[in-house]
Amino acid sequence: MKFRPLHDRVVVRRLDADEKTAGGIIIPDTAREKPMEGEIVAVGPGARNEQGQLVALDVKAGDRILFGKWSGTEVKIDGEDLLIMKESDIMGIIEGGVAKKKAA
Repeated sequence: MKFRPLHDRVVVRRLDADEKTAGGIIIPDTAREKPMEGEIVAVGPGARNEQGQLVALDVKAGDRILFGKWSGTEVKIDGEDLLIMKESDIMGIIEGGVAKKKAA
């Protein structure tokens, strides 16, 4: 199944959080916070401005982003946990480096 978000919404896959602290202590799953970093899977066509013109989004599929801790709505599509959020919930794009996928 393909999913295409509407308007200024994006679909985000959370990226893995570190399993160890800087000191080498392993953090169990129950104590680990949800990561606030993700990879954009799909984007909507954009929002309309006051004149009715379509304004394209600043992000695109494949971008690594940072978002707020409580941003978005969690959904499950084809058995994969994803987030759907508005572009305004995105704090910024992480440039450089390759996104690592969340382990299943």
